[in-house]
Amino acid sequence: MFKKILIANRGEIACRIIASAKRMGIATVAVYSEADRDIRHVREADEAICIGKPPAAESYLNGDRIIAACQDSGAEAIHPGYGFLSENAEFAEKLQAAGIAFIGPKACAIRAMGDKITSKKLAAEAGVNTIPGFDGVVPDADRAVEIADEIGYPVIIKASAGGGGKGMRIAHDKAECREGFERATSEAQSSFGDGRIFIEKFISNPRHIEIQVLADGHGHAIALNERECSIQRRYQKVVEEAPSVFLNDETRSKMMEQAVALAKAVNYQSAGTVEMVVDERKNFYFLEMNTRLQVEHPITEMITGVDLVEWMIRIADGEHLTIQQKDVGINGWSMEARIYAENPSRGFLPSTGRIRKYRAPPTSQHVRLDTGIEEGSEISMFYDPMIAKLITWGESREQAMQAMNDSLNRYYIRGVDTNIAFLSSILNKPDFRSGKFNTSFIEKKYPNNFSMEPIDATLHPHVMSAISAIHHRHHIRAGTISGQIEGYGRHVNLSWVVIMEGIEYLTRIQHDEDDNGITVEFEEGVYKVVDDWTIADPVYAGRVGDKDISFQIEKSDFRYDIVCDSYVGRVMVCRPETARLNRLMPVKAPPDHSRYLLSPMPGLLVSLSVEVGQKIKPGEELAVIEAMKMENSLQAEQSCVVAGIFAEPGDKLEVDQPILEFEQGVGETRI
Repeated sequence: MFKKILIANRGEIACRIIASAKRMGIATVAVYSEADRDIRHVREADEAICIGKPPAAESYLNGDRIIAACQDSGAEAIHPGYGFLSENAEFAEKLQAAGIAFIGPKACAIRAMGDKITSKKLAAEAGVNTIPGFDGVVPDADRAVEIADEIGYPVIIKASAGGGGKGMRIAHDKAECREGFERATSEAQSSFGDGRIFIEKFISNPRHIEIQVLADGHGHAIALNERECSIQRRYQKVVEEAPSVFLNDETRSKMMEQAVALAKAVNYQSAGTVEMVVDERKNFYFLEMNTRLQVEHPITEMITGVDLVEWMIRIADGEHLTIQQKDVGINGWSMEARIYAENPSRGFLPSTGRIRKYRAPPTSQHVRLDTGIEEGSEISMFYDPMIAKLITWGESREQAMQAMNDSLNRYYIRGVDTNIAFLSSILNKPDFRSGKFNTSFIEKKYPNNFSMEPIDATLHPHVMSAISAIHHRHHIRAGTISGQIEGYGRHVNLSWVVIMEGIEYLTRIQHDEDDNGITVEFEEGVYKVVDDWTIADPVYAGRVGDKDISFQIEKSDFRYDIVCDSYVGRVMVCRPETARLNRLMPVKAPPDHSRYLLSPMPGLLVSLSVEVGQKIKPGEELAVIEAMKMENSLQAEQSCVVAGIFAEPGDKLEVDQPILEFEQGVGETRI
C-alpha cells in the first residue's frame, strides 16, 4: 500500500480524502494557493506545499507544479478529488510518465468519457440507452438551427467537454437556439478551452438519476445503487438522496446492469458515475459518465457502508475489488444538502467574504458534515462558493428528511449569505416530501427566485412561545445584574407582545413551580417550554408543547433575528405599552435605485451591450457578468435611455456597484 499520497485539491473534498487516508495509515500532502494558506485542509495534512497564486490556472490547475510538489514530497500517488484536474487525461498521462500513481481511472477512459460526443457513441455500442440527437460537432449557429429543426424542439445544446451546467442551454425555438449556441460556445471556450457543441432532444419532465460504479484493474466491476439528483438549479445539483423514491427494483436493476456494462467497455478502473435522464414512464437514457469522485458520493456511502475514497486508493494500488454485486444492499435512506455562500433572494448570486461566526450542527452516526470551512475562513471569488455538504441518514426517507431539517436549523453561519433557508424550504414543499418532482422543481416552485416564507402554521405558536420565553429570561437576567429593578426574581410573571411581520401576539409568562420550564399562554393555547438553552447561545433547541423545535436567534436590544426553516426575519418582543407606541412610528422608505443598473454579484464585467444615449427596449441585453465561470446576461425589464456608464469590460465588480445610469427608471434587470 502507498505510504504517502498528495491531494491535488482544496477545501472539503481535500479534508474528506485526508480522513480516509489517515484511517488507512497513509501520510498525506496538501497543496494550496496563496489564498488558501491558512485553511483547514492545509493544517490537517501531514505536509503542505504552496503551488502558486490564487487564480486556479496558476495553482490548482497547474499540473506541472502539482507534479513537482509530489516529487519533492516523496508522495507515491495523487488523488485529484473532483473538479480542477480530476478529469484531465493529459494530467493522468503526465503522472504515469513521471512514475506517480493516479488515484482515478486510466487516461484512455477519462478521454473517452470526457468527450460527450465520443462517450455517447461508446455507450450505444455497449448497449446503453441513449438520447436521440446529432452526435457530430455543430460548426455554427445556422447549422445548429437546422439540426434543431430536424430533431424537433425543445432541444438541449451542450458543450462536448462540458460539465456542471457550463456550456449548456435549452432552446424552444429558432431564436433561443441561435442565442443558446452562441452563449454555450462562449462559456465552453472560457471554462474548458474547448468550444465544440452538440445537440440532442430535450426530455420533458425528466428526473436526473445516476448510478455509482466501482471497478478494479482486474475486470471486476459493480454498481452501488442510484442517487436521485433531480433537485437542481441551472444544472447544478442542490439536494440529492439515495435511493430514489421514483425507481422500482426492475428499473434499478436494469440501470445498474447498463452502468456496469459501460464501465467494462471502457476498461474503467476506479470509482465513477454513470448519469442518466429518466422520463415519466421510467425509460432511462445515458447522459454522461463522470470519471471521478462525485460531490454527492457520501449518500452512497451512508446506505452501503462502502468507503469510496478508500477503494479508489486500493484500486490505484492494484488491489482486487473484494465486494461482489450480491453484497451491495440498501440500508435506510440518506440525503445531502449543499451549503453554498450565495443569496437565494438575489438570483442565487455568490457571496464572498470572511465567515465571522460559525457553528456546525451536531454530528453523529446519522448526521455527517463534509467541510473545509471554519470560523475565520474566507469565501474567495477565485473558487466555488460551496461551504459544506450536510448529509443525514434515517431508517426511512421521512427520518432522513427530519434529521436534515433539524440540522439545517442548527447550522449557524454569519459573515456571508447562505442558502440554508432555501434548502429548508425545499425540504418542506409537499411535492418534495411526496417524491413528486423532476429537474424543473426549483424552476417551477421558485419562478421569481426565493423569498422568505412564513413559519409553518403548525409550528408557529411553538416558535412564538419559545421566543417569548427567551426574551423573558433576558429581561430577568438584566434586572438581576443591574440591581435597579425590584421584584424581578425567578418567578416573576409578565406579559410580552411578540411582533412578527407586523402582527402582534400577546403572551403571558409563568414559571413552573418545579422550576422545570416556563409556561407561555396566548390566543393559540398554552405551551410549556422546556430546554437547556443558555443566554447568548445563537442556536435554540428545546421542547415546546408536544414538539421538538430548533432555530437560530440573535438578540439586539428587544429585537431578535430569527432563522427557522425557510423564515429569515426580525422579531420584536416588548411590553404592551411599548407595542402601542411602536404602532405610531413612521416607516422609512427604501432608497430608489431604479435609475441605475447595479452589479447583482461580485464578478468580471465581460461586455457592455449599450452606449450613452442609446434607447433600450424590454428584454434587451445590457451587460454580461462572469461569476464562478458562469456568464450572466443582464437584461432590461422596460424601455429606457442610457444616461451614463460607470464600468468597462474587464473591470472586477463588487455587489451593488453601479454599471449604468438611465434617464428614467429601468426597474429590475433579468438574469
